[in-house]
Order: sequence, then structure tokens, then C-alpha cells
Amino acid sequence: MLTASVAAGTITAFGETIAAVFGKGGAVAAAAKREGDGATPLGVWPVRAALLRPDRTAAPATRLPWRWLRADDGWSDAAADPAYNRPVSHPHGFSAERLWRDDHAYDIVIVLGHNDNPPVAPLGSAIFWHCTQPDRRPTEGCIAVERAILAGWLDLLAPGDSVNVLP
Repeated sequence: MLTASVAAGTITAFGETIAAVFGKGGAVAAAAKREGDGATPLGVWPVRAALLRPDRTAAPATRLPWRWLRADDGWSDAAADPAYNRPVSHPHGFSAERLWRDDHAYDIVIVLGHNDNPPVAPLGSAIFWHCTQPDRRPTEGCIAVERAILAGWLDLLAPGDSVNVLP
């Protein structure tokens, strides 16, 4: 299991502890998580799959299920959407985050299993583990680490892995 400490600003995995960035809204108990609050939910989140930008990332050697991102990929964040907290394609009839981004944050995306089995609106959507921004600004509730580290750890991740997010 990987361990993320919001207070320490770190994530520990595969024998090393590195700097991580978390939500601009701090951390909250999963039951208190709400769409748009910018908080990282506390708890143990299964590592589900990886999404990768084909123009910016080589094919990984990971054992996780993965696929290439497409320019029309999105993730529903609209509480009224029947596809809430699920992948969608743009254009979409409800609000949905665009996953094809210019800022490199989503060059590598690890989908975490927060509020997904089944999704309950509005308890939070699109909780990912992704690349940090160059200025290391806080996320909208995700976990972010340096791209090179995430790429290396991606090859070590396997089905059954999870991230334990602690205060």
C-alpha cells in the first residue's frame, strides 16, 4: 500500500518518500467530501487504471489496465448527470472536466477509486493521482507528484494496489 500524508506533503511508495501536492481545500473525511470543494478525500483508495497522453508519454510497462487519452475525453463532475464521476466524451450534455490538457498535469493520470462503486452525487468526482504543475500549485482535490516519479512508479503499480490518504 502507498501512503500519502497531506500534512507532511509527501507520498511513500516502493521504498521512497517524495514530495506531493494535494487539494487547495485541504483534506476532508470521505463522507464530508463535496463536489467542487477542492479537498482531497481521506481514506484508502484503490488504484483503478491509468490514462496517458500518447503525444507526451511512452507506452508503460505497468500491470495496471491503461489506455491512451483522446482529445475528446472528459470526466463528469455534474451531480445531476447520470454519468457522474465516470469518463465521458466531449461534447457532453453536462459539466465534465476535460482530460486532454495543455498544462501537462494529465500527461499521466492514475484513476483512484474514490466514490466510484457506485458513484454518489455530490460526494466528489475525478479524484486522480497525476503530474504536478510547474509551479507546484495545489490541486482541485487530487494527489500530484513530479512527472518523472509518477512515470517510474506507474511501471511498478499493479492491480490491487491502493493509496492510503492520511491527514
